[in-house]
Amino acid sequence: MQKRVLLIGYNFSPEPTGIGKYNGEMIQWLAAKGYDCSVVTTYPYYPFWKVQAPYVKQRFWYQTEKESFPSGGNITIYRCPMYVPSLPTGKKRIILDISFFISSFFRLISLMFQSRFDHVIAVAPSFNFGLLGFFVQKIHGAKFSYHIQDLQIEAARDLNMVKSDFFIKMLLAVERFILNKADYVSSISPSMIAKINSKCKKPIFLFPNWVNTDFFRPLSEKDKIKQEFGYSPEDKIVLYSGSIGEKQGLDQIINTGHSLKHIKNLHFLICGSGPFLDKLMKMKIELKLENVKFLPLQPLFKFVKILNMADVHLVIQKFSTSDLMLPSKLTSIWAVGGVPLVTTMPGSQLYRTINNFKIGIIIDRDDQEALNQGIKNAIEQNWNEISLNSRRFAEDHLSINGIMDRFENQILKGDFQREMVNGLVSQNEFAKG
Repeated sequence: MQKRVLLIGYNFSPEPTGIGKYNGEMIQWLAAKGYDCSVVTTYPYYPFWKVQAPYVKQRFWYQTEKESFPSGGNITIYRCPMYVPSLPTGKKRIILDISFFISSFFRLISLMFQSRFDHVIAVAPSFNFGLLGFFVQKIHGAKFSYHIQDLQIEAARDLNMVKSDFFIKMLLAVERFILNKADYVSSISPSMIAKINSKCKKPIFLFPNWVNTDFFRPLSEKDKIKQEFGYSPEDKIVLYSGSIGEKQGLDQIINTGHSLKHIKNLHFLICGSGPFLDKLMKMKIELKLENVKFLPLQPLFKFVKILNMADVHLVIQKFSTSDLMLPSKLTSIWAVGGVPLVTTMPGSQLYRTINNFKIGIIIDRDDQEALNQGIKNAIEQNWNEISLNSRRFAEDHLSINGIMDRFENQILKGDFQREMVNGLVSQNEFAKG
């Protein structure tokens, strides 16, 4: 009998980056395997922070889309209206979360009379979508999986986006309720699993983000690729690609560009979109920098070329977000054999992964001089070993088929729960990843 799976989350295809990309690829994979998949989501807005074409006119209404697969699988997408702020702040993000929670709840009520689901997956953020998953669990008796991509409450607190201690405690209490009610809880890294274990004493399933290693791969003739994008073969390209938001602290790149502007053939390329893009462009103009260039999000075939063209990839985050999320951009960087320069702190999961597998260069967080010197050193040395290690790591650990096969067997087919009941899964094993 065909299994029916429901996904709840406001990030989904065709969003090109972040959680929406992974949610979309997960459902595509399941449908290709013959599952009947439904998705309650909103209209694509991330990382642009505005609803994208061709959905602009429909963004205030409900809409349904359907797709069928040769395997017999199906995808039905229920898009719900949601408030999307052009410049997200703490308060505006709360309104965003609440608006989707309300509109999707009404859609779920109607779905409860139309369909019966075997498994519901709620993806955080927003953490409160777990309440919607719990609702489906109680009404239909569906197995409920709660997948945590970001520890949203701690991130909001540490970035001072939410300053009320009482409100934070209330949100954490709601999150503990969700964690205790879920049949399965999963997250993307062992360090996040350890943090979740401090809130609920149950085995947490490791469900990391993945990459298509067939599509994202090393390309030859990198000199020609540089020329295609207006650079010379001698130029050293330092690339940041991804969301341009508050937690990245990308003003450091502009400051580094200013500090190192005397180095001939050194260029900084920022490729992406987000609410802080205008601020960075104004900084470039004010400092009169000719070594900094911006590109919008690119089609995937061009994006692979840009990743291959870069001599160094920047993966920087503010200190206050330490270990709360594993940067998803790293998966595609490693897949193309890139050399990432990463700001992290000793003892973090990211630090241990990079150090153990020798797949990147580590510098201190929130240290402008360390970033300046790190980039200067990186462009002066040969990092072939890191490049080879990165590609090997992606093939061995980040393949979508390997990760999704394990998810299907352990979660959707219930092997993980049977192992829990039989005492074969220990907390320590999953804390180690």
